[in-house]
Amino acid sequence: MATIIDKVRIADDERSARALPWRAVLHFMLHGLGVVVSTLLITWGLFFLFFLLLGDLSFDGLVHQLHNFTSRYVGADVARTAAFQHTFAVAHVILSSAIILLRRDKLLPRHRGEGVGRRG
Repeated sequence: MATIIDKVRIADDERSARALPWRAVLHFMLHGLGVVVSTLLITWGLFFLFFLLLGDLSFDGLVHQLHNFTSRYVGADVARTAAFQHTFAVAHVILSSAIILLRRDKLLPRHRGEGVGRRG
């Protein structure tokens, strides 16, 4: 004979069973977003490091190199601007691919064992 408490427990179990796929999808999506954002930030950091290295690892040299780059970009015609954008896009894709290749073990979330319950 089922008591009221048992019926409440069964109803809670049914609700959590329906909510589980949404939790898994949300967990997967948040993890994927984190991987994309961290890869983007690392790529931007590598571009910053590139200009810092061009400027002999000094702030003055970095600003000088950025000024040189921006003055050439602003003063360029449409074809040269398109070439700048194409070069930047290709470099960004190559760097992002290299970073994703090096971080390939972080792409998917870790699988917890069957007996490990929720914590928290």
